[in-house]
Formats: sequence, structure tokens, C-alpha cells
Amino acid sequence: MKRILFLSLAILVLSCTSQAQKPSVKAGRVGQRVPVQSHRAVAAQGKDLPGKRRQAVRATMERQGLVDIKTVVPSMKVALMYARSDNFCHRVLYRDLRDAYVLPACAEALRKAQAELKRRRPDLSLCIFDATRPMSVQQEMWDAVKGTSKYFYVSNPAHGGGMHNYGMAVDISLCKASWDDDEWKDGAAKCRIDTLPMGVKVDFMGEASHIDREQALLSRGILSPEALANRRLLREVMTLAGFMPLRTEWWHFNLCTRAWARKNLKAIK
Repeated sequence: MKRILFLSLAILVLSCTSQAQKPSVKAGRVGQRVPVQSHRAVAAQGKDLPGKRRQAVRATMERQGLVDIKTVVPSMKVALMYARSDNFCHRVLYRDLRDAYVLPACAEALRKAQAELKRRRPDLSLCIFDATRPMSVQQEMWDAVKGTSKYFYVSNPAHGGGMHNYGMAVDISLCKASWDDDEWKDGAAKCRIDTLPMGVKVDFMGEASHIDREQALLSRGILSPEALANRRLLREVMTLAGFMPLRTEWWHFNLCTRAWARKNLKAIK
């Protein structure tokens, strides 16, 4: 009897040891056993994947003749609005794009604008909320406004799109030079961007964004004297660098006309 009990215990121990040595598994497709990865391995993959995607985007942009603004103007702040959900579409449109790209001529003009701003206000910096925009994203934006009263704020891709689609425009504001723009790049939908008062936020579709109505907006109390002064400072440094403001959007600046871009440049994919 003792011998039988001893053999039973031995078999039980061997069985437990064998089970402990097998790799853990989780359910995958039906009939498939997939090894469970350690938390460290999963974390490493999650950290590496955005880097690979960013490199792929960089290669795509560079093949089309674009440059990362930060390589030309390291002090420039970047917080792409459409890489977050707090925009007029209320969703992320730039799934992998986290850096601001423009054509070299546009980057050089931005360098001049930043230098002029630093000469006047060393405590401030230009902050880019959008730069080159792939035409596929332009289509998503157009689909969101077509058939509404806001349609004229977005260029129709069927008509060639706008300057963002050619690497010759930026949506830009002023912020404190001390603000760290790295905090939003890991996909944070809501981050504090230390910008100066401008009356209304970037991509607000309404009268308060129009630069040709600022005096009326000021007299009606919609625009404060501080916000108006900030808008004027932004326009001064940008126009001195060669940019042209857009009548309906205080934040939008083009480096060339739409007609010239469509004749001489290719739309960005």
C-alpha cells in the first residue's frame, strides 16, 4: 500500500514539474496556441513601433522633397493639431505623422520668421500646429465639411486642394519659448500647449478667426487688446519672412499662391 502511495505522489510531482516548464499560452485564432509574451517584451514592442512608423513617414516625406522643420529650425515648437483629437473633426487624422514637414524654401522662410520673433521677443517661439498635409487627409477634412456652412474653410481636393497639400503653408501661433513640445508626441490627445491668447483657437471656423474683422471683433469685446496685439505680432514676423496671411484664418500663412503651386509643384501623398 505504501508503495502504491509513493508511486502516486511521484507521478503527481513529475506532472506538476512538466506543466511548470511549459510556456504559458493565450487564445489566438481558433485552434491556435500562441505563447504569452512577457510584459517587458510587449512594452519593448510598443515603444519600438512608433519609432519605426515615424521613420517610414520621414522616408516618404523626404522622397517627395520635404524636410523636417526641426532640422532647419531646432528652436521651433511643433504640436500637430491633427495628430490629436482636439480639432474640428474631433478625431485623430494623422495616425503616424508627428513631425512637421515643408519644402526647403518654406523651412528657410520659417527660420527667418523665428529669428525675427526671437529678436523682438526672446521669451517667445513660433509653434506649428499643421504643416504639410497629405491629400488623403485633406479628403477626410473635406468630407467633414462638404454640404455644411463651413465648407469654405477647407480646400476641395477635387479642385487641387490647398497650400498645405504642396508643402508651402503652415498653421502657426505664438507660445512661450520655455514650453516643452515633446510631451504631446507620444499620442497624448490632451496636452497643455502654452500658447498666447489669440481670441479663438487654431482651426476655429467662425467670424472670430477672420483677420479682416478684427477691429469690429475688438469693439464688440470678442477679441481682447492682448489677443489682437499677439495676432499682429505673428503676422508681422511671418510677412517679413515672405509669408502671406489668409483672410479667414489668423493662424494660416502661405508662402506662394495657389495658382503658382498647382503649376509648379506636386501634391503631397
